[in-house]
Amino acid sequence: MSEGECITAAAVPVAVAKPRQWWIDLLLLAALWGASFLFMRIGAAEFGALPTAAVRVAIATAFLLPIALWRGHGPALARHWKPALGVGVFNSGIPFALFCFALLTINSGLAAVLNATVPMFGALVVWVWFRERPDGSRLLGLAIGFAGVALLAGRTAGLQSSAGEGHAALWAILACLGACLCYGISASATRRYLGGIPPLATATGSQIGATLFLALPALWLWPQQMPGPRAWLALLVLGVASTGVAYILFFRLIETAGPARALTVTFLVPMFAVLYGVVFLGEQVTQWMMLCAAVIVCGVALSSGLVRLGRHTVPPA
Repeated sequence: MSEGECITAAAVPVAVAKPRQWWIDLLLLAALWGASFLFMRIGAAEFGALPTAAVRVAIATAFLLPIALWRGHGPALARHWKPALGVGVFNSGIPFALFCFALLTINSGLAAVLNATVPMFGALVVWVWFRERPDGSRLLGLAIGFAGVALLAGRTAGLQSSAGEGHAALWAILACLGACLCYGISASATRRYLGGIPPLATATGSQIGATLFLALPALWLWPQQMPGPRAWLALLVLGVASTGVAYILFFRLIETAGPARALTVTFLVPMFAVLYGVVFLGEQVTQWMMLCAAVIVCGVALSSGLVRLGRHTVPPA
């Protein structure tokens, strides 16, 4: 997940962890994923959307693959390479490209708030794929969350100074939501095809798949003018820290703390992203954006099952 990358992944073995250990992982993960929006925006401004996403996953692959082989995960990668590569397309390749495209128009804080809808899309995908019908509380959460997105999208597009800018903002928002849908699909695919696989092997295989998927389009759209050192440094940190290290932390968090606790990173990532955007990019945060973010967070809390209204559930269809 970024971002909420694969935030809704479930059905994995859960080990008992010391509270301090998983809290540290959670905060580090939120800080790293929050920073990814800042680095994507810096990189995309000079590289373009697809090359930025491609360089990000290529660097992450170069970082993760030697570690995975050193840890003895080569056989796991060889056995499960097909689903791992496929998950990488939806877990990294497509959503990273969509977020980079969006960040050419909207600010990093808004993109991070929209990224918080990943659990809602995950719940919808689970409903369709696994026929696990959400109970009344989760259905209410989906309705509240998507209402918050609609309010945020409508006001954001309407605030642009011209019709062209308004349309660009709307397309950027739709790109963010498309990325979140991809995350939901990848989470269910991970649950279906990669359950029980070592986290490092899953993270490495997914980045290899994303790299192969984006390589040719990125070369075709590579910028004619070589990007500057600032953009390259942003993508280096993005690939190593906000992708490679972050994925290790995320999958480890699912294993040690459980999916429910791992899910709480959804609420922390936007706060870090907004903070970074204000401090380093001078982005502005409006009261309307914060109000809609609160509505979306309430919807996510209900739709993900972290908060429930009553104890009655709707029986499976």
